[in-house]
Amino acid sequence: MMKTALITGVTGQDGSYLAELLLSKGYRVVGMSRGAPAESYARIRHIAPGIEMASGNLQDQDSLIQLLENIKPTEVYNLAAHSFLPDHRSQPAIAAAIA
Repeated sequence: MMKTALITGVTGQDGSYLAELLLSKGYRVVGMSRGAPAESYARIRHIAPGIEMASGNLQDQDSLIQLLENIKPTEVYNLAAHSFLPDHRSQPAIAAAIA
């Protein structure tokens, strides 16, 4: 049976390296994204055909439950981060909730 990994933050540095590793080990890899612009997918462009992308929001419990029920991952890796520094200053509550 093929293992399925759900990776939040798949378009970031750590998430992209993890996705690449898991794909090389035969995993089904599902990356969760908040619907970021296409340019944020640059790190995964070379492995994009092997990754299924799903939309989700870590602050919306219902959407996460639905995502987990639909994907049925055997492993979940939460590497999502609020990494745009100016947003940390202007939206500290969101930055703290995601961290």
